[in-house]
Amino acid sequence: FRQKEILRRRLRQTCKKLFARTSKRRDTNSPKTIMQFMFNSNRTYIYLVVAFLVLVTIFQVFSMRQSLSRGRKVFYAVLPAATLFPASKTDNSAINSARHFGSFRMSKIVKAGHSNSALSSVVESVDVSVRNQYEYLHPSYEVVEKFTIPEYGLEGIYYNHKKTGAQVISIISPDDNNKVFGITFRTPPADSTGVPHVLEHSVLCGSRKFPVKEPFVDLLKGSLQNFLNAFTYPDRTCYPVASTNTKDFYNLVHVYLDAVLHPRALQDPKVLQQEGWHYELEDPSEPLTFKGVVYNEMKGVYSSPDSLLGRATQQALFPSNTYGVDSGGDPLKIPDLSFEQFKAFHASYYHPSNSRVFFYGNDDPIKRLDLLDEYLADFDKQTVSSAVSFQPKFADPKRLEVGFPIDPAAPPKHMLTVSWLLNEKALDSKEMLALGVLDYLLLGTSSSSVRKILTESQLGESVTGGGLSDELLQSTFSVGLKGVKAEDVSKVEELVLSTMTKLSEEGFETDAIQAAMNTFEFRLREFNTGSFPRGLSLMLGMMNNWIYDKNPVEGVLFEAPLKALKEDIASGKPVFQDLLKKYVVSNQHRVTVEMKPDLTLEDKQRQEEESRLAKVKESMTEQQVLDTIKLTKELKEAQQAEDSPEAKATLPKLGLEDIDPISKEIPYEIVAANEDNKSAKIITHPLQTSGILYADVAFDYSDIDLDDLELLPLFSRMLMETGTATYDQTALSRRIGANTGGIGISYHNDLKSASGKVANSDDVLLFLMMRGKAVTDNVPIMFDIFLDILQNAKLDNQKRAVEMLKESKARKEASVLSSGHTFGATRLAGRSSLLGHLNEVTGGLTSLREAGRLLESAESDWPALSARLEKLRQAIVKKGKVVVNLTGDQKMLQTVLPTVDKFVQNLPAAAEGGAKSKLLAQWDAQRLQKLLPMRDEAFTMPSQVNYVVMGGPIYNPGEPVKASTSVIARYLSTGYLWDQVRVVGGAYGGFARFSENTGRFVFLSYRDPNLLNTLNVYESTAEALSHAEVSKEDILQALIGAVGDLDSPMSPDQKGFTSLIQLLNGETAADRQRKRDEILATSVQDFQDFAERLKKLKDTSSVAVFGSQQAVEAANKELKERNKQLAVEPAFIGKTV
Repeated sequence: FRQKEILRRRLRQTCKKLFARTSKRRDTNSPKTIMQFMFNSNRTYIYLVVAFLVLVTIFQVFSMRQSLSRGRKVFYAVLPAATLFPASKTDNSAINSARHFGSFRMSKIVKAGHSNSALSSVVESVDVSVRNQYEYLHPSYEVVEKFTIPEYGLEGIYYNHKKTGAQVISIISPDDNNKVFGITFRTPPADSTGVPHVLEHSVLCGSRKFPVKEPFVDLLKGSLQNFLNAFTYPDRTCYPVASTNTKDFYNLVHVYLDAVLHPRALQDPKVLQQEGWHYELEDPSEPLTFKGVVYNEMKGVYSSPDSLLGRATQQALFPSNTYGVDSGGDPLKIPDLSFEQFKAFHASYYHPSNSRVFFYGNDDPIKRLDLLDEYLADFDKQTVSSAVSFQPKFADPKRLEVGFPIDPAAPPKHMLTVSWLLNEKALDSKEMLALGVLDYLLLGTSSSSVRKILTESQLGESVTGGGLSDELLQSTFSVGLKGVKAEDVSKVEELVLSTMTKLSEEGFETDAIQAAMNTFEFRLREFNTGSFPRGLSLMLGMMNNWIYDKNPVEGVLFEAPLKALKEDIASGKPVFQDLLKKYVVSNQHRVTVEMKPDLTLEDKQRQEEESRLAKVKESMTEQQVLDTIKLTKELKEAQQAEDSPEAKATLPKLGLEDIDPISKEIPYEIVAANEDNKSAKIITHPLQTSGILYADVAFDYSDIDLDDLELLPLFSRMLMETGTATYDQTALSRRIGANTGGIGISYHNDLKSASGKVANSDDVLLFLMMRGKAVTDNVPIMFDIFLDILQNAKLDNQKRAVEMLKESKARKEASVLSSGHTFGATRLAGRSSLLGHLNEVTGGLTSLREAGRLLESAESDWPALSARLEKLRQAIVKKGKVVVNLTGDQKMLQTVLPTVDKFVQNLPAAAEGGAKSKLLAQWDAQRLQKLLPMRDEAFTMPSQVNYVVMGGPIYNPGEPVKASTSVIARYLSTGYLWDQVRVVGGAYGGFARFSENTGRFVFLSYRDPNLLNTLNVYESTAEALSHAEVSKEDILQALIGAVGDLDSPMSPDQKGFTSLIQLLNGETAADRQRKRDEILATSVQDFQDFAERLKKLKDTSSVAVFGSQQAVEAANKELKERNKQLAVEPAFIGKTV
């Protein structure tokens, strides 16, 4: 250390002298490169420069040896020599001069100062060359490959951990502060007990360093994370995290690494019992039951016909390898999982030698490796047999029939898919890309070949199957129809096969291929992952190769395969016809799965479970029964016990000092104010978008008739999917694909901001949004398409309307079975406000029940329905209350404004409006007739789980609401409700939502085995909160999580759209800062005040339950004794039971 300090001082003195002497002689025409400096200076200066370079080189070598011998990162040795002087960003000549030192990468240490200094060029060039050679080296890892991803301007290093053989990819992204970590293990199951899935849940329930019950939940509560989850695939388990805060990011990484490598679950069987399954019994006279989070989650999955179809298809296509079983777990098999099997699976596969570790972001790349090595150093390399074998292809097609439960009142419609296993050896990158484009040609849009033919056949209600699936070792393709009559099942299969054969012979039209290729290329180059972390998208893309021991980097590179594919197409090769012939038409590894409705299946499954449990209980001795009761009690006590202060103290935490107290603002400019409401307001957002313009056009639709609200979903689809006077449906779709990155229509419905108070429920914002994106040169075409769609869409296309209504009905029926909680929350809101009514009639249970009536109207009274659609267009598409929102590079924004002006001028003129919109005037008159009755309801459906929703207003319009309420709602969701509904109750989810705008609080449960018990939890929440001992640490944890929600990273288009919504809603920067201030000032008193507010739900709340007939009947028996029963109806019809 002493020698190094002496050397540093000598270097500093030498450099200062050199700098001082050269500076005295320099003028404005001084040479700018090191070579010019040397040849235009006297010999003394040449000697000094040479001496300087020699000393620096000696110092670097000395420092590297010292650092490597002590296991320290070289980066810290290099920095002092490079920071002796403030250096400038070098110009091109200096960069060129430095290239002979090695590949150049601009150092972060280059800052403002001493411009045009030749000496700074020398210092930089030495620094860059050494950093490029050594800064990524670490004594615990060997470098397998240093790579670039030029498509996204990224660099990375592929390492192998010397001691364990763990594979590590570290990507440096200087411009992305959203850091990502993930560790993935190959976990091929041998049976359907769901052990990989149960382990995925269980390892996050405490570990060696962090011995709390559920550190995962603690991280959810008090982290700035923007992604925190885990995935179970059929052959791997993945644990990713993401955060923009570096301290927070490393906290997350520490917890996740300790969790997967040293989980508490291996020593505590209660974790398996809680997350997987256990027998539950509280009284000897009661029947034995199964409980467990994964068990109930999978019962929900197995209640969905779509999920059953997908699982049956996969298992039939892969009878001989690990994909032939269910990694998620079959509810019939999950209770076969023993604690010994559970531990053995972890021992076999959760070892560093079987891991793939990924880092991404702008943090210190060496610190990542140091942190990881802390955990890997505990292990030695071992051989892990986890490779997935290829499924051999069979010679003849197979057919399979699978039953699914239906409601007795529902029509007995079938489902059918035809599926192929495509490859029996690895595909190259070009072929994978070509298959993706082929999938888009077949199914990507409503006008794509196969989707269009199946839809127009009228043999079913909705296309299903999913098309290409390429996440596993072997790719598959699946397509078919749902809502098929029994007599048409064979026709569907024949149509699929004949269509594939015909397309392989006749091929695709040139403009279809051009549109598909442009769409794919736009998506690849834009790399817009929305709110999903970019680094995580890269990781998952790489993992599709990496997990199968292929080159991971090739999984995300696209330039070479795209170029090769374009060349093949340009040369006239029938690329897509050949792919169809090879992988589909001539491929006999084909499975046809028919899903047959079974009226008795739900009862049969319940009876089989009850019989199985009864036999288990009968086989128990009296002592075993008592032991089961004791274990049930002990498990519940453990679940409800608080973590000790010592255990809590082990968790890494953030403090208030880690939170930015200033609200983040998005830049905007109002280019045209439209104060007279006769044209359009134009807003721009100057953001870096890499040459892409994101455009949003918002039309106020508050002048439509109240009874026409139900038509809004059909109206938006008809605009986009019927063609126009100039282009038919197919031609329009291809024009969009060939010239833009996509165009779509949606709705924004909200209440205007009341600046910290509950808003008036009639003060609504209702906008139809047309959104699109295009590169600069194609912006005029995009706005031409906008105008063509809005003014000329064929709203008189009866055939397409009927097809859309059938598809919508089928999708909503499937959604009720898998998302009953959202239908329940929508139902509650439909009892109280205009917005609630709107959401109920457009996307709630009412919309499903009325779908049949609308379909009948489209089929038998089309002129009347078509006229209503045209009336909607005339009321909405016009100048006036129009907002055009543009997000793009500053120069681009100026370029496109004339195009936008032309678009606005070509819109129909604004109509003269009254003081109050037509919709609101009609709502005032019909409010009482339109609102749903305020009552407790239950809607029965064929399901093994329930969705329990309860809520109501706790603030009145005009009352002030502090933003601290969001902290408390979060505290309840990740605390009391998580513990009582999920952990103890066994539901897959239990949470709460509170809206400061509406003053409404809602409880929700998801895939819940209980009903009445969950309602009891909801009703006890206010009391529990009022008696909770909320510490300062609890509040800090909850408010940090709330701030994390506010500060989630956004892509440029998301920023532009978010800013638009803020402006439409009337939310100001001062409002956002007030909200942030109130969150950061949350106090214990706020918790007490909110508890008192929650007590109002006793008088204002109502209930909506979606679940099984048996669960509803059992709940009503007990509720009858309280004089409080649920009104029961089948979910799919309106007839009262």
